[in-house]
Amino acid sequence: MEEEILIQIYESLRKGKKVALATITQAVGSTPGKTGSIMAIWEDCRILGSVGGGKIESVVIARALECMKKNEDTYFDYKLNEQGELGMQCGGDAKGFIKVFKPKPRLIIVGGGHTGKHLFKLAKTMGFYIAIFDDREEFANKERFEDADEIIAGDLASNLSNYNITEDTYIVLVSKGHKTDIDSLRAVIGRGAAYIGMMGSARKTILVAEKLSAEGIAKEELRKIYTPIGLNISGESPEEIAFGILAEIMLIKNKGSLNHRKDLKNLKL
Repeated sequence: MEEEILIQIYESLRKGKKVALATITQAVGSTPGKTGSIMAIWEDCRILGSVGGGKIESVVIARALECMKKNEDTYFDYKLNEQGELGMQCGGDAKGFIKVFKPKPRLIIVGGGHTGKHLFKLAKTMGFYIAIFDDREEFANKERFEDADEIIAGDLASNLSNYNITEDTYIVLVSKGHKTDIDSLRAVIGRGAAYIGMMGSARKTILVAEKLSAEGIAKEELRKIYTPIGLNISGESPEEIAFGILAEIMLIKNKGSLNHRKDLKNLKL
């Protein structure tokens, strides 16, 4: 059972899903769960394994769900007697730990051209799980993106529509042209991504916003799109554009600011 629990946790993380693992670290006296008992809990309340069943298990599940909401690990210690908060009569003491496993932040790069390739190289060093999408096999292959976690070739809109997007997903649209970018945007907008950025000029931004608004896409969702994409660091090469895009993503991801850290007020010169 333990092996299956670990496999399921690993598979869930690959799919971008959180999982909590509850472990009984110490069972003293009469307890329903023994030391070393483990149970995985998913956000949809699915469980695998057991920490003893009954009331203690239902309380641990509820606590694990709360931990996943807060992205926090926690200890627990329950006295299993009439005086304890659970009102149980086992007479023992169950101590444990809940560990929340969070998937890597996921970066979807739509377009394997020059900018997409340089963005991939930079983002890989930052620990992102990276999926490359392109409708051209010569731009979506292992030779070009050797260390990519996923490479998905084919129709962009269809593939993106079927791809799992979470609150930890960052999406960059730098495909071969205006049409493929807007088709891709239709497929991902309004699905809860942390960031969607699209390459293009200010004029392209206006045209895209007007077109999608006329199609019924909410203006609030359109205002969330970062386009023209990236921080303005005055670079025009693909490498510098990619750097500006990643800087913008990290700014959003880490809730940072655009202020300099430089502070010479207290420095005596």
